[in-house]
Amino acid sequence: MTTPHRRARRRQGELEGQVLGALREADGPVTAAWVQERLGGDLAYTTVVTILTRLLAKDVVSRERRGRSFVWTPTADVARLAALRMRRLLDGERDREAVLTSFVTALPPDDEQVLRALLETADAQGPTERTSCGNTEPTAADGGTEH
Repeated sequence: MTTPHRRARRRQGELEGQVLGALREADGPVTAAWVQERLGGDLAYTTVVTILTRLLAKDVVSRERRGRSFVWTPTADVARLAALRMRRLLDGERDREAVLTSFVTALPPDDEQVLRALLETADAQGPTERTSCGNTEPTAADGGTEH
């Protein structure tokens, strides 16, 4: 039996997306306390700092010391964060071709067309490289977003 005070469990990565979204709404660098207040609810300050630190490790936010604390700034958008999660999942699988095949065949027709167009654009542009999270990989992997 579910108690009335229990919140629904968040999907994996949902809180990261919410924190990043709050940062992107800010007019400039903000503190973890500002993010906590912006998100409302019952998030502990330490939870917000943990999420910000994880986002820093993923290179989607930056931080700068101000006094005794840090201020945080987004360096990427929520789409980039989702792409990083997708990439991490794919990197954890042995049979990448099978995973990609399953992914593509399960796409709705509109999403498949978007993916085809992106791949054609990337192919026409030729191989370009960038550094992302310590790895060198083709720019087309995330639609050409650089940070």
